[in-house]
Amino acid sequence: MKLISVNVGRPRLLSSQGETFKTGIFKKPVSDRVMLRGTNLDGDRQADLTVHGGPDKAVYAYPSEHYEFWKEELPDHDFSWGALGENFTTQGLLETKVSVGDRYRVGSAVVKVTTPRLPCFKLAAKFEPDDIIDPFIRSGFCGFYFSVVEEGEVGAGDEFRFLGGETTTLTILEAYRLFLPASRDVKLLERGTGMQSLPASWRERYQAKLDALHAGPGFERNPRVR
Repeated sequence: MKLISVNVGRPRLLSSQGETFKTGIFKKPVSDRVMLRGTNLDGDRQADLTVHGGPDKAVYAYPSEHYEFWKEELPDHDFSWGALGENFTTQGLLETKVSVGDRYRVGSAVVKVTTPRLPCFKLAAKFEPDDIIDPFIRSGFCGFYFSVVEEGEVGAGDEFRFLGGETTTLTILEAYRLFLPASRDVKLLERGTGMQSLPASWRERYQAKLDALHAGPGFERNPRVR
């Protein structure tokens, strides 16, 4: 498991569908080692702290393995490292294997997996006129956020060393799919509501879905996932 690229950027203006707004989605690789602090990397900033950045989303990681998919899906766009807005481009850390609450040492820092990344209108705006949101949701290639347990320096080529995780947890892909409207997996939703490594907003979302399922007609304790 390796850190392939460290990518940073500061907010800039972007226009889409008649509106102009600030976004920090434009990231570029850096060659030097970078200090990872409690809410972001040195040299990196987020434009809207209500949905990006902060202690639970200090670093966005995205698997390098998905880049070939995007090059085929959207061939007219540049997919150099950082193109998806990620701070860490990784190798060997896939959504099907990484779980909420997993802790890793990378460089001299320690990070913890918190949530999947949900696509937003700024991602869509960056890749106009092509539609990236539908394939992003359909593929499950969402990437994930890290919080910072211990600050430290990181750089391209650093190894990720697994330190441990929660006994009862969800993979990033499971957590991501449960957040989508169509999910009806009661067993996984119940597990998610009890996970302290998930931010409260995610646990509340899962609980609301559980309440709706319990209240709905024809409720089944263990419905087949559709």
